[in-house]
Amino acid sequence: MARLAAFDMDGTLLMPNHLLGDETLSTLKRLRERDITLAFATGRHVLEMRHLMGRFALDAFLITGNGTRIHSVEGDVLHRSDLDPEVAHRVLHTVWDTQASIHAFNDSGWLTDKAIPELLHAHVYSGFHYQLCDLKALSASDVTKICFCGDHDDLVRLQVQLSEALGERANLCFSAVDCLEVLPVGCNKGTALSVLSGHLGMTMQDCMAFGDAMNDREMLGLVGRGVIMGNAMAQLKAALPHLPVIGHCQNQAVSHFLTHWLDTPHLPYSPE
Repeated sequence: MARLAAFDMDGTLLMPNHLLGDETLSTLKRLRERDITLAFATGRHVLEMRHLMGRFALDAFLITGNGTRIHSVEGDVLHRSDLDPEVAHRVLHTVWDTQASIHAFNDSGWLTDKAIPELLHAHVYSGFHYQLCDLKALSASDVTKICFCGDHDDLVRLQVQLSEALGERANLCFSAVDCLEVLPVGCNKGTALSVLSGHLGMTMQDCMAFGDAMNDREMLGLVGRGVIMGNAMAQLKAALPHLPVIGHCQNQAVSHFLTHWLDTPHLPYSPE
């Protein structure tokens, strides 16, 4: 049986309205009653996740910023990774051929140079908000990650530009169809979960994980039991064709799967 369960948030645990369903919350508490350690592995900022954890009343380790930070249940920093300052400066100061908006993150929060109210919809229940600033005036020495948000096809073209400019000095990934992220070299949820499992005296074979986007690929591929959401990006399903696909986040499919795993593991599972 898994000893550590790691969960992506958006598109996985959270429903399309960005809320955690009652059935899901109840099932997560059942895991804790079975002494299974919880970890939330997300692109969201730790400041937002701490607020959400308070609302959920759950004890869990936090892997945030797509692996740039790991925090203990008590809130201590277990691991941190920042972009190479030269990479951050290059990305923030280059005029890229894209219509996408650009967003930088550091320990103080979410920073961008123009108001885009629709981006706040995903954060309506936490109240997490961007701070407006001149990104070119931002210190490049403590940037954890940089995101571009926009049309997917435009972001695919931008990915080519960034890859040519940055080479092997950064990790590029889609955390959603409309969000392309620039992360530190070697930084992803999988490497972060490996660090956390080692800290807890476990191996990745002791872990199960759930996700729906390309930023979950390494994590799902490295754990003993990886599970893909039915609403996952097609690229993720294609990249990990051997992993099981369950139902949609709107139906709280993670809860459905885990309830079966806890109560009737001897029976074959079929998505709701």
